[in-house]
Amino acid sequence: MLLYLTEYLMTLDSAFRVFQYLTMRAILGALTALIISLVIGPFMIKKLTRRKIGQCVRTDGPKTHFDKAGTPTMGGALILVAVGISTLLWSNLDNRYVWVIFIVTMGFGIIGFVDDYKKVMLGNSDGLSARAKYFWQSLIGMSAAVYLFVTASTPAETQFIVPFFKDVGIEMGWLYIVMTYFVIVGSSNAVNLTDGLDGLAIMPTIMVAAGLGIFAYLSGHVEFAKYLAIPFLPNSGELIVFCAALIGAGLGFLWFNTYPAMVFMGDVGALSLGAALGVLAVLVRQEIVLVIMGGVFVMETLSVIIQVASFKMTGKRVFRMAPLHHHFELKGWPEPRVIVRFWIVTFILVLIGLSTLKLR
Repeated sequence: MLLYLTEYLMTLDSAFRVFQYLTMRAILGALTALIISLVIGPFMIKKLTRRKIGQCVRTDGPKTHFDKAGTPTMGGALILVAVGISTLLWSNLDNRYVWVIFIVTMGFGIIGFVDDYKKVMLGNSDGLSARAKYFWQSLIGMSAAVYLFVTASTPAETQFIVPFFKDVGIEMGWLYIVMTYFVIVGSSNAVNLTDGLDGLAIMPTIMVAAGLGIFAYLSGHVEFAKYLAIPFLPNSGELIVFCAALIGAGLGFLWFNTYPAMVFMGDVGALSLGAALGVLAVLVRQEIVLVIMGGVFVMETLSVIIQVASFKMTGKRVFRMAPLHHHFELKGWPEPRVIVRFWIVTFILVLIGLSTLKLR
């Protein structure tokens, strides 16, 4: 939005040309989202507390979590507000990539909001039914997949890129739609499963968004893409503004969500952030890199799948509790230790993911 204003101001003074650069707009986007989060955060927490919009703690969970009951939740709305405003202010709104990731993120946020609202305001402990939640996730994910497939302007936009190898792009055809759908919905639910400890989900989300943002910037630059042997995706560089906004909003939220948390993310935040990462990976053609960078999300999801499958087939549990972070808690790890170690693992995995830029 402000991009159009600066284009006019450039006719008056060439100094305003600096606002045309992606890097400058990304920096301003991050700062804008961070400031919005820090300013609105205390007000939102007070509102949530007054309305008694508090977290319901599972009775079969770790006993250390019982003290968290009543802590304000639905704080993910703060992230969405900050990301939304910052993206609309600093992005090029003529870019279809920006609108796809914006609409998908907000759409999944609405699903999470309804789920949280039913749980904490209407007293329905189950929230939105699993069937209804999956239906709406599928509708949005499939719609995005079909739109991207139909509007693809270059073959690279629908190829399956294999990292660590040069020029390995597999033509997918309509299978692109299926894969895109599963990446978006799967990523959304994976982050949601990870959101169980103070700050556990938001910091890996920030790091993965930063890593994918680098891919977006490089893929949108013809010379960088050619040099690194990655697909050149015209206009994908604009996604770095969204990534920066997400990083800034995430850091602002972490200010209040760090242990011991003053507010929890809730499904409104976890579902939307996970979907955003999924869309990012699809748009920059780095689905495998998302699996690498988001290894913590993958491990958390697999731990639930393994636990359920093992119990149904053998009557025995593999982990003391799933998702995985609860397993380590029941082993005696203090919550901050679990959180920080998962952060460290994510940092390492993001570096490995970035290494695919050169190790080809």
